[in-house]
Amino acid sequence: MPLISFAKALRDSEHLTRRHLLLGNGFSIACRPNIFVYGKLFEQADFSKLSPSAKKVFKALDTQDFEKVIKALRDAKAVLSAYDGVSKKLLTTLQEDADGLRELLVQTIASSHPERPNEIAEHEYAACRDFLSNFNTIYTLNYDLLLYWTQMHNEDGVDPTSDDGFRKPEDDYDVNYVTWEPVNSHQQTTWFLHGALHLFDAGIEIQKYTWVNTGIRLIEQIRDALKLDYFPIFVAEGTSNEKLIRIRHNDYLAKAYRSFSEIGGGLFIYGHSLAKNDDHYLKCIEKGKITNLYIGIYGDPETPSNKAIIARANKMVSARASKISSSRRRRADLSVSFFDAGSAKVWEK
Repeated sequence: MPLISFAKALRDSEHLTRRHLLLGNGFSIACRPNIFVYGKLFEQADFSKLSPSAKKVFKALDTQDFEKVIKALRDAKAVLSAYDGVSKKLLTTLQEDADGLRELLVQTIASSHPERPNEIAEHEYAACRDFLSNFNTIYTLNYDLLLYWTQMHNEDGVDPTSDDGFRKPEDDYDVNYVTWEPVNSHQQTTWFLHGALHLFDAGIEIQKYTWVNTGIRLIEQIRDALKLDYFPIFVAEGTSNEKLIRIRHNDYLAKAYRSFSEIGGGLFIYGHSLAKNDDHYLKCIEKGKITNLYIGIYGDPETPSNKAIIARANKMVSARASKISSSRRRRADLSVSFFDAGSAKVWEK
């Protein structure tokens, strides 16, 4: 199947009133493949605080994907709980390893993350800003700081064009962080759908760590928080349903989910495999008002992984059609096109 170029996808979408972007891990991998692919994270992870068996599960499942192993451990606990004679100690270990892997993933990303924004070259920031400028709203499933750094990387005195909804708290303007409130989200143009390293749930408020308010490098603040067992908002559960449960119980994540559910016009997906564990967002596309879907494909469309992406995309088209026929509400058909992800040149001129 031939792919269109990113430039042609943009031209084809010019008639749409709004264009949105959904980013997956491929966005970060395209910038620093030596850090953000699961294999590299697995190599750098410190499994010493988990049971000796936790790391062996990766080998047993022939994967380096943390989320797949988390799901497998939770499934194993559910199955074994139905059998008589299974020790409570084993069930507890399975649960503790599943929870521990989630925290380990956060710690590993933070520990291996680029230290400073200036480790990303000026030409990389410029290329990425050009790419992002094509879209009205940006949604990301990534946890790292690359998108945030890019949006904040402007000349001195020039305000960012993006709005992530965070502001200084009105009742305590001297604090060294900013907070998110639903009232500030109406003009928001950037959403971290699964949380991010620099976003923390502080109970009565959602906080964002920043450099400008402290003078301390952002990644250093995050690592210090992790040492104190303060964990960022981070959705890394094993299944789509588990992720959705977590999303619905956090004010910021729930609002992000509703925002994505309500968008119309065109949606570009870059760096995401349409994996089943993110079905909660893929189903939003099926049920929603998006009319034109543009999906980035890396490499040969005939590889098994790319065939799976294409099949899932076509399933979304079919699901929309079935919803139109079974509903009295007027819904637009969903059109899908596939573009060459490499032609987008997200991090290179």
